[in-house]
Amino acid sequence: MTKSYGVHWFRRDLRVAGNPGLQASWKKHEGRVVGVFCFDKKFLARPDFSQNRFAFFLETLVALKAEMQALGSDLLVLDTGPHESFTELLGAIKSHDLPMPTTFSFNRDYEPFARARDHEIERLLRGQFGLEVEHERDHLLLEPHEISKPDHSPYQVYTPFSKVWMKKFETEEVQARVKTQNKGLSYLKSCIEGEKVERKFKLSWSDIFKNKIEFKDVLETYRKKNQTGLKISLPPAGSVNALKHLSQFKGDRLAHYDTARDIPGIPGTSQVSIFLKNGSLTTSQIIAYLSLKPGKYLNELIWREFYYHILHHFPSVETETFQRKYAKIKWENDEKLFSAWCAGKTGYPLVDAGMRQLNETGWMHNRVRMVVASFLMKDCLIDYRWGEKYFMEKLLDGDLAPNNGGWQWAASTGCDAQPYFRIFNPVSQSERFDPAGDYIRKWVPELAHLSAKEIHKPWESSRLGQYVKPIVEHSVQSKRAIALFKSA
Repeated sequence: MTKSYGVHWFRRDLRVAGNPGLQASWKKHEGRVVGVFCFDKKFLARPDFSQNRFAFFLETLVALKAEMQALGSDLLVLDTGPHESFTELLGAIKSHDLPMPTTFSFNRDYEPFARARDHEIERLLRGQFGLEVEHERDHLLLEPHEISKPDHSPYQVYTPFSKVWMKKFETEEVQARVKTQNKGLSYLKSCIEGEKVERKFKLSWSDIFKNKIEFKDVLETYRKKNQTGLKISLPPAGSVNALKHLSQFKGDRLAHYDTARDIPGIPGTSQVSIFLKNGSLTTSQIIAYLSLKPGKYLNELIWREFYYHILHHFPSVETETFQRKYAKIKWENDEKLFSAWCAGKTGYPLVDAGMRQLNETGWMHNRVRMVVASFLMKDCLIDYRWGEKYFMEKLLDGDLAPNNGGWQWAASTGCDAQPYFRIFNPVSQSERFDPAGDYIRKWVPELAHLSAKEIHKPWESSRLGQYVKPIVEHSVQSKRAIALFKSA
C-alpha cells in the first residue's frame, strides 16, 4: 500500500452520513480512510459522568463500527486518551516501516475541555509526526466566530442572537450547508429500507497493520463492563435509528408542535436530543430532513446553538454563574429536601412525575424540566449546580452547553434568564399542562385513583393514600427565594 490515506478521529460525530471531516478525507484519499476513537480517562472521570449516557454512547459506537466495516473501512477503539493513543499508534506504524497516514481529520467541538484537548493533539500530530490536520464544522450549523454584534462582541441575549442567526441561515452559503446533507439522508433512507450498502471505502486497519502490529479493540470490554448495574432501557442507537426516530416526528407531530410541545402526557416533542448529543444526528440534518422554516421548532434548535456560543465565549459558565451579581447567593442546600427532589417524593405531583420519568428512562419532558428546576431552586432554595449535576448524571441527552444554559436560565443567574421573581407554581403548571392528570398518573401511580380535580393538590383530598405530603409550602418559599435574590 503506497497510496496516501487518512485517519478520522471520531468524538461527538458518531455517524458516516453527512460527516464533513470524514467526507473531506474520503474525497482527498479516494476512499482510503479509517476511523479511530479514544476513551479519554480524564473525560470518563468527570464528576458529571453518567453510566446511562455512556451506555448509549457505547451502543452508538457499536453501530458506527459495524457501519464502517460494512462500507469497507473500520473503527479502531483504543483504551487511552488521544495523546497517548496516537503517539503509540503512529509510533508503532512508523517503527514497523508501514505507510504513515497523510492526514488526521476531526470535526470541531466547543466545550472548554475539548478545545484545550484539540489544540494539544493538533500540535502533537503536526509537530512530532509531520501530519496534516484538517478539521471541519459539524456540531453547529453556525459557529461562534460567525455571529457577533457590530462591535464584534458576542451576543448575550437570545432574541438579537436568533435574528442574526436567521439572517445568516437564509444566505446561500448556509443553505448550501443544509443541502449537502441530502445525499447522506438518502443513504440513511436506503439503509432503513434494507437496500444493499455499497462498499464506498477502500481501506481497513488490517490493510494498514499487515499482521505486523496489533491493537486490542476495547469497545466490547467497555460495553460489557458498563452494562453491569444499568437500570434503564436504552433506545436503539446509531444514525439509521436516529433518522427512524426523527421520521416519527415528521408530519402531524411537527405540524402540531407549537401547541403539543408543552403537554408532557402526549408525544408532542421530537426527543432527538439523545442523538444530537453524540452526533449520530445533527442540526443541519434535522433542518434538511424536515424542510424546516422559521417557527417554534427551529427556535429550539437555535436556542441550542445559542448556549454553545455562550459556552465558547464565556467558558467560566461551566462552574460559575453567568451573572456575577448572583455569585454569592446563600443557598440553603438542605440535603433532605434535595434527596426528596431526586427521588420524586416532594409531594408536588408534576415535580415528582418528572423526576421519576428521569430516573426510570434517562429523559424528561422539557416543560417539566423547567418546573422541576424552578422547584429545586426557588422552593427548596438549593444551588442550581446540584440539580445541573444530577441531570447530567441521569440524562441520556445530558449535554454541557444546553444543560448549563437551561439550569442557569431557570436559576435567573444565566444570560437572558427569566427574572428572579418569576417563579413557576408547580400546581398551576400541572393544572395548565396536564389538566386531566395523564402524565402524573403514568409516573406517580399512587395518585392514579384521584380525579382530575384532586390530582393536582392531592393533600386536599381525603383519598391521599400513601403519597407524601408537600415537603415545602410554595407560597412561603417563593417569597423567601425573592428575598434571597434581593439580598444578593
